[in-house]
Amino acid sequence: MIFNIVQRHREYLPIEELGGKMSFSHGVKFQKESFIRRGLVGLAIFVFFNYSRIPLWITTKTHTTFFFFFLSFQNPKIPPISSCKQHKKDSKNIEFWVMGCGNFFFTLIITFSVALITYNIIISANAPLRQELPGSSQGVLSVDPIIKMPGDRKSALTNKKRLFHTAVTASDSVYNTWQTRIMYYWFKKMKKNGGFNCEMGGFTRILHSGKADKFMDEIPTFVAQPLPPGTDQGYIVLNRPWAFVQWLQQADIKEDYILMSEPDHVIVKPIPNLARDGLGAAFPFFYIEPKKYESILRKFFPEDKGPITNIDPIGNSPVIVGKESLKKIAPTWMNVSLAMKKDHEADKAFGWVLEMYAYAVSSAFHDVGNILHKDFMLQPPWDKEVGDKFIIHYTYGCDYDMQGKLTYGKIGEWRFDKRSFDTFYPPRNLPLPPPGVPESVVTLVKMVNEATKNIPNWGP
Repeated sequence: MIFNIVQRHREYLPIEELGGKMSFSHGVKFQKESFIRRGLVGLAIFVFFNYSRIPLWITTKTHTTFFFFFLSFQNPKIPPISSCKQHKKDSKNIEFWVMGCGNFFFTLIITFSVALITYNIIISANAPLRQELPGSSQGVLSVDPIIKMPGDRKSALTNKKRLFHTAVTASDSVYNTWQTRIMYYWFKKMKKNGGFNCEMGGFTRILHSGKADKFMDEIPTFVAQPLPPGTDQGYIVLNRPWAFVQWLQQADIKEDYILMSEPDHVIVKPIPNLARDGLGAAFPFFYIEPKKYESILRKFFPEDKGPITNIDPIGNSPVIVGKESLKKIAPTWMNVSLAMKKDHEADKAFGWVLEMYAYAVSSAFHDVGNILHKDFMLQPPWDKEVGDKFIIHYTYGCDYDMQGKLTYGKIGEWRFDKRSFDTFYPPRNLPLPPPGVPESVVTLVKMVNEATKNIPNWGP
């Protein structure tokens, strides 16, 4: 098409020789005004098709632009060169000169056109869809998502998956191992259920026993070294922050976010990345009370770091946090945990949740705030319904009589307590709770039974 158009221009250029020089003249009707009008019409059509809201495909726009742009420069009414009154002796030279000018002139036009078309393709390919979906009442975005994030967070930026890596610290004890195997079973199933858009990435068991075990092939595992003997003072949980420090320093973690989880977590549905805008996402614990213990916490969180309310009522799990933020927090978390354990007042006040306080302090120390999600997790038997929760945390014992009444503090006729299986695996097909027991407890036992039924070689 381009070749034919250029040939036609070469054939129909109006030329006259005046005084030995070549010039465009009224002697041959050049129709200059028609040429300009056609150019303006072509430009108008170009602008209309390329900047209108008409939903044409990119290729259609490009071909239409190309056609009308070149069409505007055609002039079939102009007589050919051979019909011009000119000296025969110069006709060959004249035609050569004309074709040379035509080549140069139309090369410029083609180059300019290709530049416009390329620009059009790039702009069209990167432009956001501006049409409403059928049945939509929201309309189009009123702001550029690159300049300002819309309040409903439905911009193109949030459509990109933000994968997080799930990490679980554990020892090689029977107690930790059977819980971790169940946890990993449900992680895999819920990640699969989440489909293509699931933001659950990889999984790692951070084994802080210092040596590999026989479940390395079943569960992706990083072997971390434990604290030196006597450092944890019998509080084995102190190995958790030290294990995270090693993992973050040595492992190749592909994802940009980390979910810190625990062996006694059962994932009940695919977990989205709840972290936003530099903030972590965490579950608020009612028993983490920074304000109540301000005088103690000021030993580890000085006043120049801000008010005590900067410390969120969280532990380290479940927490989704940026990988780079966690790399800053983890060493502080380890040091604060050890310092709190050595501090008699802090050790007595915080007890078994000491390293949870240490994480909350360390997160605030590095100015990493957290979005508190009550629906992140439920804890039977106190939380009775699963609802919109993502994780079941079975840290508390569930004791009921045969009428379905809770007998907390007293061993029930029916019970499920993870501590009953501290040295041996729970058997397959645990008995279901009696009628009247809350949904959360029933769901927990059913999920444990499904996992133990399907995990091969269940047992130590």
